[in-house]
Amino acid sequence: MKKQWIPAVGKMTYGIYVLTTHYDNEINGMIASWVSQVSYDPPLVMVAVHPNRYSHRLIEQGGCFALHALGKTQQDFLSRFKGPDPADKFADISWERGKTGCPIIKECVAYLDCRVKTIIRPGNHTIFIGEIIDARLLSDEETFSTIDYSGIYLGKA
Repeated sequence: MKKQWIPAVGKMTYGIYVLTTHYDNEINGMIASWVSQVSYDPPLVMVAVHPNRYSHRLIEQGGCFALHALGKTQQDFLSRFKGPDPADKFADISWERGKTGCPIIKECVAYLDCRVKTIIRPGNHTIFIGEIIDARLLSDEETFSTIDYSGIYLGKA
């Protein structure tokens, strides 16, 4: 990316989500911001994940992911999903397996439990398009976005 483009790209706003996934007995969670709805019928969402992320392999092998919208008051909650140890990420929080088997975090505004339908590799990130097979609104709190977040993600892993 050209250096002079970075300030403009940094103004693109996105939601900040916790993405969870699993394969067999392995689970993981990570922060995801490159997320968008891409279809109403069927209900599809996409997420872009860098191939060197641990979750990337789990999504590919497990064929599923769950996205969790967080509230504006939950910025501190994100820090637990930056660490390398998946067990630490889920310690002391309430979660259960969703319909896909992905961890569903109960401390969120809403979640989408998705089965991967399409995988696209257009550049240095993989786009996973998932069909929503379960979703719930758990709170009416205003959601957290890149406007509220102190950093920006420009795609470097």
